[in-house]
Amino acid sequence: MAEISAKIVMELRGRTGAGMMDCKKALAATEGDLEKAIDFLREKGLAAAAKKQSRIAAEGLVGSFICQECRTGALVEVNCETDFVAKTDKFKELVNEIAVQIVKKNPADVDALLKQPYYKDESKTIEDMVTASTAEIGEKISVRRFARYAATANGVVDSYIHMGGKVGVLIEAEGELGAEGADVIHDCALQIAAASPVAPEYVRREEVDPHHLEHEKEILIAQARNEGKPEKIIEKMVEGRIKKFYQDVCLIEQAFVKDADISVGQMIAKRANGLEIIRFTRYKMGDGLEKKVNDLAAEVAEQTAKMSK
Repeated sequence: MAEISAKIVMELRGRTGAGMMDCKKALAATEGDLEKAIDFLREKGLAAAAKKQSRIAAEGLVGSFICQECRTGALVEVNCETDFVAKTDKFKELVNEIAVQIVKKNPADVDALLKQPYYKDESKTIEDMVTASTAEIGEKISVRRFARYAATANGVVDSYIHMGGKVGVLIEAEGELGAEGADVIHDCALQIAAASPVAPEYVRREEVDPHHLEHEKEILIAQARNEGKPEKIIEKMVEGRIKKFYQDVCLIEQAFVKDADISVGQMIAKRANGLEIIRFTRYKMGDGLEKKVNDLAAEVAEQTAKMSK
């Protein structure tokens, strides 16, 4: 049997979209014949993934996995094409396994994650799993982004998944937990997930990007002038409105969702004094992705035109 070169494996992968291991197996089964290998993959349903890469995957799930013993957690967004698929057990299982992989193998980014051997079966990569799932489920599936937190010996990592995977939060805290510490951290994660209409972007005001703050001030000054306010009072007006800006974008200054009479910072001090929120990541599923809008009339017209040719 002829030796299977890396070049032909890559060519087969490029033409079919199948995973590396599946390409190697196909070439081995067809004695290195590229065209036969393509047919082999198509017959197995593995080459179907290539045709789906141009589709829009703007549905999906945000999932998480927390390793309590190692104080490490991951939050991941995996996209598919329809909400129907996102609700299936197979898709949910894929999202969970990818989150576990991130915790266990600590990839640098999404590209590195896809190239990693799967922790349960090192004969295939995460990319192979995604490709196989795409072929099996019949929709384009893609890993969009992830966050991974590893806490110190004095720290805790927690997560909160909201609305069945539409929103997810990963949060890290340090300090004395006390009797209510774990519940406090979970309530903070819930706060970040459920915050409306403005989700927090920072833990505290000292972390606000100076450019972000300056931009906000410029907008507020322009607003005050457009309202016809005298220049001599605009500065004081802007100071007051910046305070409201901090309450919107800083977690510990937001009104607590379970008791609007106190801030999140006051809630933490009251229930777990000495506990400090270090950082958080919030993903809203599909945020910023273009969603496909089906135009039935246009689709019928297109099909009619094709039939008339």
